[in-house]
Amino acid sequence: MKQIESYQHKKILVLGLAKSGVTAAALLHKLGAFVTVNDKKPLSENPEAQGLLEQGIKVICGEHPTELLDEGFELIVKNPGIPYFNPMIEGAIEKGIPVITEVELAFEISEAPFIGITGTNGKTTTTTLVYEMLNQGKKQPLIAGNIGTVASGVAQTATKENTIVIELSSFQLMGINSFNPKIAIITNLYDAHLDYHGTRREYIDAKANITKNQTELEYLIINADQEETWDIARHSKATIIPFSTKRELAEGAYIQDGWIMFNHERVMAIKEIALPGVHNLENILSAVAAAKLSGVENSSIQEVLRTFTGVRHRLQYVTDVNGRRFYNDSKATNSLATINALAAFDTPTILLAGGLDRGNEFDELIPYLKNVKALITFGETAPKIERIGALAGIKIINRVDNVEKAVPEAYRYSESGDIILLSPACASWDQYKSFEVRGDIFIEAVHMLK
Repeated sequence: MKQIESYQHKKILVLGLAKSGVTAAALLHKLGAFVTVNDKKPLSENPEAQGLLEQGIKVICGEHPTELLDEGFELIVKNPGIPYFNPMIEGAIEKGIPVITEVELAFEISEAPFIGITGTNGKTTTTTLVYEMLNQGKKQPLIAGNIGTVASGVAQTATKENTIVIELSSFQLMGINSFNPKIAIITNLYDAHLDYHGTRREYIDAKANITKNQTELEYLIINADQEETWDIARHSKATIIPFSTKRELAEGAYIQDGWIMFNHERVMAIKEIALPGVHNLENILSAVAAAKLSGVENSSIQEVLRTFTGVRHRLQYVTDVNGRRFYNDSKATNSLATINALAAFDTPTILLAGGLDRGNEFDELIPYLKNVKALITFGETAPKIERIGALAGIKIINRVDNVEKAVPEAYRYSESGDIILLSPACASWDQYKSFEVRGDIFIEAVHMLK
């Protein structure tokens, strides 16, 4: 860890806790800052805040009082989930107080270079693939970011021999100043989080921040099949490495005659890859590009791709119950992710879908429901999903209270050889704290069938 002095004696407000806020507050305290933590959860229900209090850090809990901004803070480190239209953030910007996320802190203290992965879908799978390929190639990677390990915590123990492979959300990328990954990946870009960003343009601009500090000495790996990623590339100073699942390229990663190719070199035959789903070829191509740029041998890449079957909650195979194969795709929080999941199978499928209603419809799913023999819905969007199920001609459409009840209901309509797929097409927050909780409940309910 670099012993930087730029935060020493600075008055800094950490807004919002969770894992990233706790880690950032403790780190800033260690770096000599005068830290105040503000979290909405009451202190009596907030063990994280209590722990920081014991370290001698000032803690204000129970509300976000805007008058705090009058106390002369020089910087705010905010939880990524707090939107910029929050009164505290709006007030800080009006007062000229810089606002960052803890990813910026991680970069500033890290001795290790970064490989940063962002995009709408496939971030976690790609991040995990890159990490596994580097690990197999003995490159000493560390994994961090939106995947569950706090970047500023990982960076404290990283050395020059490591590489930090980090998954980055648009929320995190809006709060960077100097962050500059050695290799950046943009997997794809579709409508997402518009309730946070307001417009698609603002969402795309947030994603583009991953390359804003790159030079020709760094690499930007982009999806060559999307015009918006090319637009980002045109404004980047990085060396551009494209990947495509649809056409052969003059350079970069692509598919040719059933092979994964990188710069005209055969890396691996597609038929040997264990990870299911055509959509995962995007993730594989971008990960292969990052691994090759990092000096990983083909043999290490091949070993990972022969054995890697997916990330938990991302088209995760759960088990077989009397010939029915169960898949947990709880991370499918938008229609595109569910389309990709449905496209991965060509056998009769029982689809479990529904969740938070963000105001959108689901008509784009209709062409991909041809193999769905039964539709089990739950959550706020159940009526909307039932509507498109009826339009697609699905004869069995049943609504249940929750995911736990959906599992035995799906089994009731299934036969040996069927797929039973949880792929909600919606966020989980109407009923569950996170998509991980929703997926875990699905897995538990599946095992209860046995």
